[in-house]
Amino acid sequence: MSWLSSFASAAFWGIFLLSILVFLHEGGHFLAARAFDMRVTEFFLGMPCRYKLSHKSRTRGTEIGVTPILLGGYNRICGMNGPAGARAAEVLSAVARAGRIKISQLSEDLAMDTNELVDVLSVLVDWASIEPYYDVSLGENPSRKTWPEQVQTVERDANLLTAFDRGHDFSLPGSTRAGESHALPDGGADAFLAQERSRTYQGKGFFARVLTLVAGPAVNVVLGIALVVGCLSIGGVQVVENVPEIGSVEVGSLAERCGLTEGDRISSVNGTSVSTWVELCDQLNECLASGQVFTVEFNRDGQQLEGAVDPANNPLESGKFGITAVVTTLHPSVADSIKAALNYVAATVSYIAQLLQPAHTAEVVSQSSSVVGISVMASQAAASGARDFLFLMAAISLSLGFMNLIPIPPLDGGKFLIEVIQLLIRRDVSIRVQNALSYLGIVLAMILFFFVLKQDIVRIVFGG
Repeated sequence: MSWLSSFASAAFWGIFLLSILVFLHEGGHFLAARAFDMRVTEFFLGMPCRYKLSHKSRTRGTEIGVTPILLGGYNRICGMNGPAGARAAEVLSAVARAGRIKISQLSEDLAMDTNELVDVLSVLVDWASIEPYYDVSLGENPSRKTWPEQVQTVERDANLLTAFDRGHDFSLPGSTRAGESHALPDGGADAFLAQERSRTYQGKGFFARVLTLVAGPAVNVVLGIALVVGCLSIGGVQVVENVPEIGSVEVGSLAERCGLTEGDRISSVNGTSVSTWVELCDQLNECLASGQVFTVEFNRDGQQLEGAVDPANNPLESGKFGITAVVTTLHPSVADSIKAALNYVAATVSYIAQLLQPAHTAEVVSQSSSVVGISVMASQAAASGARDFLFLMAAISLSLGFMNLIPIPPLDGGKFLIEVIQLLIRRDVSIRVQNALSYLGIVLAMILFFFVLKQDIVRIVFGG
């Protein structure tokens, strides 16, 4: 049963650690999107699943909750799935006039190919500008992968604001419920589409989009720094005192046989005086290596004592004397802790940067850990105490933050790169190119994932 309990512990602590970090990462995106008045329809702890516990925010309409697949978190920011298409204004206004309409009827009324229409509807649903209507009597439900027969308007107030928009007030006269027709704003269909787009990721400026992208990694980095500073300043750092005093004696060791106990202060080894722990270790190593009997003089409660040591009769492994140094806990100042945390950040950045250097890629990958490795480390750290667990959380959080900034789609860094390219060329990168780059990035990520996973399994399970 020991392997089962070890597995359960690793699974629990791994899921706990990674869920917190990924959820906070997504929380950074969520808060930034909200700050820039982008519509966010969902924010969940756990991966997408039909089974969930959730609550809809009364002020912003976002569905907030938890799913049983506790392997991170996600949020849905409207407008991140490509442009709406040239005829989006016609489609949006037609749904507004009808309130609820069959997709087939809409295709006929607008003389649009069904596939083209569905592409437009998909984007407008992603914008939370319209919604599918699921007819229970026809067996339609959101879990089905196919579209329902009809689409409809969403609930809007008199100013055409939805539940996801700041300042909406459905108590105003002229508000409409989902499935009810409503008037268009001044300016007609094009003005309505522009108004809807302005409340999505696509409709915001370069800096708003970029800040939303980097907010997730930024939360991980800030959290990592805060944890390191807190652990150092509050938890302290264990430091070996450079004095020839014994912190502990291993049972059955040469040290115990010659009469040494915790607290004894060694003054000389084989007639050579020692005043520091380093000098003590050097002398002990030299005498143990010689294999000859030597003496150790030590002070105990003001009394000078002496013991003989025979390296040839060592019950432990060769060259091991069996003592540890005195360890004290130091509490660095906040300033010193911040300096140490920033040094750790620099080391993390340098390590991840080597991943992009072909000469070092294999070395970095060989030293990396998968979800399995992280879970085992999390379990071991939790068993060692809160301080060790928080230090590990800091390390994983920093790695997660900076790994997400690697300029490869679909990582945040890849999306950031696309935003910069679009700014420089002054036009959008086609959704086809973006999707191709994302698929390539996913393939590379999966190859890396399975390689590191195999590496962890071999190392942990088979001891390779």
